[in-house]
Amino acid sequence: MGLGTEILFTIALGGLLLGPKRMHAVLGNVARAKAQLEKASRNLKSQLEAELEDPHGDNKTDSSQELEGNQ
Repeated sequence: MGLGTEILFTIALGGLLLGPKRMHAVLGNVARAKAQLEKASRNLKSQLEAELEDPHGDNKTDSSQELEGNQ
């Protein structure tokens, strides 16, 4: 039993238990949550890439500057 089959079974079972109107609302909420998660993931990825690509270290955090000062 593949993942696609399990998802289809879950959606069909949800449709039977919740009814078409509530199922539509639930799927809408799931889609919005998925979109927010993907947006947060893209933002985190771009922020990490920007910090890793900084060749001069201009974007150091306070904690990294404190460590350099103590050495």
